[in-house]
Amino acid sequence: MTEREEEAVTFVIDDDELVRASLADLLRSVSISAQVFASPREFLDCKRPDTAACIVLDVRLPGGSGLEFQRALAKAGIDLPVIFITGHGDIPMSVRAMKTGAVAFLTKPLREQELLDAVYAGIERDRSRRTRNQRLAELRKRLASLTTREREVLPLVVSGRPNKQIAEDLKLSEMTVKVHRSHIMRKMQARSLVDLVRMADQLGVSAEES
Repeated sequence: MTEREEEAVTFVIDDDELVRASLADLLRSVSISAQVFASPREFLDCKRPDTAACIVLDVRLPGGSGLEFQRALAKAGIDLPVIFITGHGDIPMSVRAMKTGAVAFLTKPLREQELLDAVYAGIERDRSRRTRNQRLAELRKRLASLTTREREVLPLVVSGRPNKQIAEDLKLSEMTVKVHRSHIMRKMQARSLVDLVRMADQLGVSAEES
């Protein structure tokens, strides 16, 4: 079992106990942790592990549809990839599901490998999202470490303006701008100007903010 597989978890939401048990057994047979729920409410009430995950969700659920629940998840800020399963699917329904970002729309009886492929894809999608979010959080932390003046200089630096022009714009000496620029590169942990520009782009920092 690899570390990546061990960390992953799949949430199965289906009101059919036999389906829940069968899917949990299948997932665990390939070393994917599975947590099962009979309803969306059970899922929302549980404490979820902080790890890469996806949801296997029945389209037809007591009190509402899986598609409605997917929209509710988005509104609640729960951004987990969803794999829809159904015994009553149709083409319009599958199209709606895919348009709302579903990983897959699978009909029962499920083909085991097809489901596993969808779960792997969902987990990988969530892992990538988590990596991007962690990277952005780290960049925001670095940005917050800049002084007020350094944050004024940053967008001008990434816009490609030379130190002399930045000094004129901010009514500073060119040497002072060089010092600020050096501090910015160190605090942002940028290896080059190109690296700093990439970071600023991810943070939404532009010369227009100055």
